[in-house]
Amino acid sequence: MSRKGNCWDNAPTESFFNSLKNEQVHATRYRTHQEAMADLFEYIEVFHNRSRRHSSLGFVSPVQFLQNWLKAQQAEDAAA
Repeated sequence: MSRKGNCWDNAPTESFFNSLKNEQVHATRYRTHQEAMADLFEYIEVFHNRSRRHSSLGFVSPVQFLQNWLKAQQAEDAAA
């Protein structure tokens, strides 16, 4: 983290909430709080974390990024 007032501190969070609102929440009417929670959970855990491509990760999903990183670590350990 950087100093107080640095605009980079909130950039990832603001980007996430912008994506969430634009891709899922806007134009959606939830009947109950439970329905909203279930829909948001599915968006975050199923779509955003597992399949949505992220520009900060080289346009791969977080799951794919982690798998690639683990393979690279294993290859590095095997070479050592």
